[in-house]
Amino acid sequence: MQDWEARVAALWQQVDAISPTALVSAIDALAAERPADDARALFERACARDTAGLESAAEPFYRAALASKDLDPYRQARASIQLGSTLRLLGRLEESELLLAAQLQRYAEAGYGNALYDETRAILALTYLLQGRATEAACLALGTLAPHLSRYNRSVAANAAEILKNTALVPSWS
Repeated sequence: MQDWEARVAALWQQVDAISPTALVSAIDALAAERPADDARALFERACARDTAGLESAAEPFYRAALASKDLDPYRQARASIQLGSTLRLLGRLEESELLLAAQLQRYAEAGYGNALYDETRAILALTYLLQGRATEAACLALGTLAPHLSRYNRSVAANAAEILKNTALVPSWS
């Protein structure tokens, strides 16, 4: 499996030098080396299609990879984020929101870790923007950014929370 993963990683390092069609074909060839229901292979096939701009074709692969329950937490988070983004691009904003909110809930589970936590929040903020929920999007983005600031961390986080409270919004990520 390590050899397979190394070959997948090497292919992704060439992504800017090959055509989208070649990427999909090469990933499909690598995926064919794994069992048809292999979660990592399904995930890579989804990623290749997404990168190639084939969002509708990526969706079933993301769903199958996530449904398998065999992805490690990092890939599971990536699959959720990327499917959430794909759904947003396909105009399925409520589905995108629900998927990303569910991913945010996973971070509260013991032992899950928080890899890609901020990234999940950023993609959810983009979904909120397209839903016309600019205040929630901005507050989520600012709350995500606050811990990374060199100064004013508490102030930015507190102000974002206060704005949400004063506008009577109940965000799905709180």
